[in-house]
Amino acid sequence: MKSRARPAGSRSASGGPTLGRGLSSLIPDHVLHTSAPGARTLLHVPIETIRRNPRQPRSRADPSALDSLARSIREHGVLSPLLVREDAGSYVLIAGERRWLAAGRAGLQEVPVLVARGSGKPGAHLILALVENLQREDLDPVDEAIGFKCLVEEFNLRQADIGRLVGRDRSTIANALRLLRLPRPALEALSAGQISTGHAKALLSLDSPGAIPGVLRSIVHNDLSVRATERMVASINKKANHPHDPKALEPPPPIRHAQDLLTRSLGARVQIRPRSRGGGRIVIDYGGDEELTALVERMLQGA
Repeated sequence: MKSRARPAGSRSASGGPTLGRGLSSLIPDHVLHTSAPGARTLLHVPIETIRRNPRQPRSRADPSALDSLARSIREHGVLSPLLVREDAGSYVLIAGERRWLAAGRAGLQEVPVLVARGSGKPGAHLILALVENLQREDLDPVDEAIGFKCLVEEFNLRQADIGRLVGRDRSTIANALRLLRLPRPALEALSAGQISTGHAKALLSLDSPGAIPGVLRSIVHNDLSVRATERMVASINKKANHPHDPKALEPPPPIRHAQDLLTRSLGARVQIRPRSRGGGRIVIDYGGDEELTALVERMLQGA
């Protein structure tokens, strides 16, 4: 006999009462099915009728963390409902993949869900999934960047729009997207926690992408700090930019201070390259047309 969804209000499959707030308080009423104006409908559905969201930004889950969550679910039930959308008689996850996986490990037959409206708007569902993940648990920085990239490339959202939706500065979104310029081995090391986001940013500062693998090996094998990595990158860049002057000095403190001020002000990496005969150049890095436009707008506003 085919299992059917049932309204929440009785007891969960684990024997305890299911609480229906949590996630529901983060989701606007207009994206959820409602039984009356302003009232959210919470259902219990068979766990086998739910399938993974192919656009879910999280790419992997820690097995030990899932086991811990499964133990909690056996004792207390699923305290925060999953967010799903209907599709051909079943449900597709929008948010709550860890709870869904852990509920399966815990042996639950049913889980509480909230059903989202607008099944024809996958962009809205991905936004909701990102917001839910970011508010409840830190995403892997690579998964997070991939999620932002999907919103930019598939749904034509600007970085500033994404920032407002997920509660981040535009510069934070831009920095996350820059991580994806790293080669695959560096992204894998970042995803695995072998290097930090600070290390990754230092690698992106290398003027020659071909130098990244060697610096990455040094970071991992020698357990380099972010500061040590930045010094190594600065040294490599200096040798590349001054091949006939291996003893080229670091910029004097006033120049470094000016670089830091401009970098913070513009939200982009700034280098000041003085000439020996006086004067010099200011070099501003940007990652695309949108970042260039934002930089020009900020400079015009400052002017």
